[in-house]
Amino acid sequence: MVNFHFILGTFFALFCVDKTENANILAMTYYSTRSHFNIFEVLLKALAARGHQVSVVGCFTQTQPIANYTDISIVESLPNVTNYLEAEFMLRFRFIGTLWKMYQDLSGNCQKILEHPNLQKLIKGDQKFDVIITPFMGPECYLVFPYHFNAPLIGLITSVAHNWWDDGTGNPTNPAYIPNIGTPFTQNMNFWQRLVNTLWYVATKFGQYFFSEIRMDKLMKEIFGPDIPPLSQLRNYASLVLVNSHFSLNYPRPAVPAFVEVGGIHIQGGEKLPKELETYLNNAEHGAILFSFGSIVKGEVGKDQLQAFIDAFSTLPQRVLWKIDRIPGLPTNVITSKWFPQFAILCHPKVRAFITHGGMLGTQEAVYCGVPMVGIPLGLDQMYNVRNCVEKGVAVELDYYSIANETIIAALNAVINDSSYRSNAKQLSKRFTDRPQSPLDTAIYWTEYVIRHRGAPHMRTVAVELSWYQYLLLDVIGVLAAIIILISYIFWCGFISIPKIIKYLYTRNKKLKFT
Repeated sequence: MVNFHFILGTFFALFCVDKTENANILAMTYYSTRSHFNIFEVLLKALAARGHQVSVVGCFTQTQPIANYTDISIVESLPNVTNYLEAEFMLRFRFIGTLWKMYQDLSGNCQKILEHPNLQKLIKGDQKFDVIITPFMGPECYLVFPYHFNAPLIGLITSVAHNWWDDGTGNPTNPAYIPNIGTPFTQNMNFWQRLVNTLWYVATKFGQYFFSEIRMDKLMKEIFGPDIPPLSQLRNYASLVLVNSHFSLNYPRPAVPAFVEVGGIHIQGGEKLPKELETYLNNAEHGAILFSFGSIVKGEVGKDQLQAFIDAFSTLPQRVLWKIDRIPGLPTNVITSKWFPQFAILCHPKVRAFITHGGMLGTQEAVYCGVPMVGIPLGLDQMYNVRNCVEKGVAVELDYYSIANETIIAALNAVINDSSYRSNAKQLSKRFTDRPQSPLDTAIYWTEYVIRHRGAPHMRTVAVELSWYQYLLLDVIGVLAAIIILISYIFWCGFISIPKIIKYLYTRNKKLKFT
């Protein structure tokens, strides 16, 4: 069935979507982690297959030539961040510290990227592009290029939307019911949660400005000249933002036409298991469990947590596939590897549970395959993702510092033996995949729509041109408040004057009576 859907989706993408004249597309990524680049790669390869000329700035070049697809390598400018962060580092600093490290690293890398000979050649060249596609996450190294090349801008967000990119499209966002990325809140927040969510909302906006925009503005002017508009203004030129989220999984929210959800775009199906792994899973009499902290986070955990997992796994009837370096003393039902074909394993019918840190891509793959999860959030958006899945009844949350033999076994027994978790997971999978178009087809359509309509300015809301006080109607509220205060003052003056007037008239009449 998976292969059939992949073939059908590819056929649709190639033949059933309205064709656009071949365009010259520049895609610019600064991801040096494979999983995030996969989201871009799927879309870019599909656009190349439709006849568009796609030039790709990035770290991951194709091993085999692809028609209409040209790599512009910047691999020397970026460190490899596969297995980059330690689990306990993320836990120690949670969202702010980890985000700060990423901002610092990426901000420093931006200068290296822009000074790379291949980028300098591109900057000084005379090529023309019909559209530029770039990530909208962290320091936006490439926002100046649409301005430089006078081309429409399409952004791709690999997680749920960050609130500063809501500003970039004029997308309405309200911290009263839209939880911010990096918080553990659901859409149902009490007063204190709404208070914290609002403060977080404001703090991340200021953080983006002080840690990214000021630094990037200075760098852009050094490289492109003093006339370059500020980053906040360049962001507002976006014709389209493709977001790796979907209302079935990440809560419904209002959206402008330029904000399009393509959650799960990296899931294409057709991935086959190596024969050895397929045999291993087929022979798992009691099923299997996959344990992975994704591609960025190292698989290693603390000494106590490591021993707790080993002890817990030794008591399980299920087989365990653990993404981690080879370690001694493992029970016979556990195999390890630095890499597993995660999606293909999750969709195998013998897989009973997924132990995950709650990364967006792994969460979407588990949801797609209908597999219950044990979530151990470490930082960034993982707390949001895990708490969301817990609320939907498809996951159990396990605090990293509460990891022990007993808590691991209790969590796994819950998601494996309580049939409600698998039932909820299957139902969520149906909702997540029930769409008029696949995420890839949706992304292709709207990308080509922007090309066909030369940036599609009619999709942009004028909200992006309003200042913050105009958007919040503070000027209108101020004027109305002033009018109300003035009228109230007039009435008050009149009210306190009435007794004086009456007294004056009474006294006057009394004098007249006696004269």
